[in-house]
Amino acid sequence: MPEKKTLSRAQADKRAGKAPSTQAGEFVKEEIDHVREGKHGVRSAKQAVAIGLSKARRAGVALKPPKPGKTSAATRKKAQQDTAAGRKSTAKKSASTESTSRRSRVSSSVLKRESGRGASSAALSKQTKSAAGRRSAASRSAAAKKGAATKGAAGRSAAAKKAAHTRAARAHH
Repeated sequence: MPEKKTLSRAQADKRAGKAPSTQAGEFVKEEIDHVREGKHGVRSAKQAVAIGLSKARRAGVALKPPKPGKTSAATRKKAQQDTAAGRKSTAKKSASTESTSRRSRVSSSVLKRESGRGASSAALSKQTKSAAGRRSAASRSAAAKKGAATKGAAGRSAAAKKAAHTRAARAHH
């Protein structure tokens, strides 16, 4: 179950008109924080992202499943199941919870045995760069322009100041 602050941040993103992927980013961040806190581990940065996206879909974020050919059929099916679970009312419970509670406990214990290295800054950086490398320059540029459009004047100003500071810091090296 996602934390209340994560849900409220995702809802704030939705109100601000931000993309579903941005809303889902709050859940991914929460998952990475959990790994860093030692609540459980992950095999890779990709797994931490996948868990976060699953939580987002189940919380009602309107994330589309990956396109055919991008991932396996099992991953697409899981994404569709998560989306369906997010649409259902939480008032209705399944007939039996024995198997789901056992499955949940088993998956939690498996994750607890994994390392926390998957959420390190190096692992996340590597994953981010490889994911960006699979996209075209035009796609990345369009995403940046769309992000700037929903940022607002104060946000753009802060981003410009940060960029200037980063450029100045890198100029000294």
